[in-house]
Amino acid sequence: MSDDHASHAISAYGSKINKTPNIDRIAKEGARLENCFCTNSICTPSRAAILTGQYSHKNGVNTLNDKLDPKSRTVAKYLQADGYQTAMIGKWHLVTEPQGFDHWRILPGQGAYYDPEFIEPTGRKKYPGYCTDLITDFALEFLNGRDKEKPFFLMCHHKAPHRAWDPGPKYKDFLKDQTIPEPSNLYEEPRHNEKMSVGQHQTFRDLKVKPPEGLTGDALRKWAYQLYIKDYLRCVQSVDDSVGRVLDYLDNNNLRDNTLIIYTSDQGFFLGDHGLYDKRLMYEESLRMPFLARYPKEIKAGTVNSDIILNIDFAHTFMDFAGLGRDQYMDGESFRTNLQGRTAENWRKSMYYRYWMHDDGDHHVPGHYGVRTKDHKLICFPTGTAQWEFYDLKRDPKEMRNAYSDTANQLTIKRMKQELTRLQHKYEDTPAHF
Repeated sequence: MSDDHASHAISAYGSKINKTPNIDRIAKEGARLENCFCTNSICTPSRAAILTGQYSHKNGVNTLNDKLDPKSRTVAKYLQADGYQTAMIGKWHLVTEPQGFDHWRILPGQGAYYDPEFIEPTGRKKYPGYCTDLITDFALEFLNGRDKEKPFFLMCHHKAPHRAWDPGPKYKDFLKDQTIPEPSNLYEEPRHNEKMSVGQHQTFRDLKVKPPEGLTGDALRKWAYQLYIKDYLRCVQSVDDSVGRVLDYLDNNNLRDNTLIIYTSDQGFFLGDHGLYDKRLMYEESLRMPFLARYPKEIKAGTVNSDIILNIDFAHTFMDFAGLGRDQYMDGESFRTNLQGRTAENWRKSMYYRYWMHDDGDHHVPGHYGVRTKDHKLICFPTGTAQWEFYDLKRDPKEMRNAYSDTANQLTIKRMKQELTRLQHKYEDTPAHF
């Protein structure tokens, strides 16, 4: 798993700005999920949802400031109890020490790209080198040193390509002489006074240079976009190399056929889309997660599935592949059969989203919640008088026009509101107004 890797920066998902040949190998040799979404697009809550199979309000991790209770039921604990050798290496970001892992070596908080410290059961230790390479080294060390007679569960979690996007030495000058295509809506202005605009709200640390004197408005955004996106893609390229190293290890050590390998990220990310960087908002680029899986025993090469899959489904799916039942406290479902290209009759037709970090003092994104179906999205921003947004995703896939007031949409909106209420009741959530 990487951090903030948008699916539209993966060539298997049709990226127009980069190539990711090793990540693409998983898609080519396995399955690609087209509609995998996070339930709360921010790092700490998404990671907690993946481990527990629960919505944020159920596992207690609503924001970046919340801790995962060490007593929480997690997929790692279940697999460990079933005899799996479990390991967590890289970005943890859940404040408390990892539980349910036989081996762990994690970054403190977000961690550093160069010469990072890692926290281990014996204390902290600084390692020379580039973080993405080190995490991969440590993952391969675990695989080499494991008991070959027992099954294993490894979470190899990169900090890249998280802000502030420091490229590794190998890719420092990658894309230097190229102009990266701009998204069509790069020059859109913020809709909710959020402070995530490319150029305007990025720091010297983000861009590594000061803007030319007097550069403002669209010209500033155009200039900053090239700096931002190139460093982001340089970080992605090192992650892709890492994936290649792990795939090669599995293939060369007779582990190809009996190992389920997954590439995903903790959420999506704005790559200049709507003029933004970061995530949080329920718009597609932030909501959508990449999810690629290879398991030759069950997953046919080249499988593509478009069912609505959520990060709360990951835990139960891992347990299902391990032959374990579902924890009654989990909100998610196993999508094992979906990865095989089959969809159960009762599979979800909609998903519920809620972002809790109302106006955090930095990004200034309002708290909001919403419902997404295959073709439509309804979002409520409950600040003062509730503000609603409605998008027809077939006609307006980039969500450029709020069609909430259109007469022709009122019946659909009514049904969407009913579905939103149903999902809130199902998951026992009662959103507050701000």
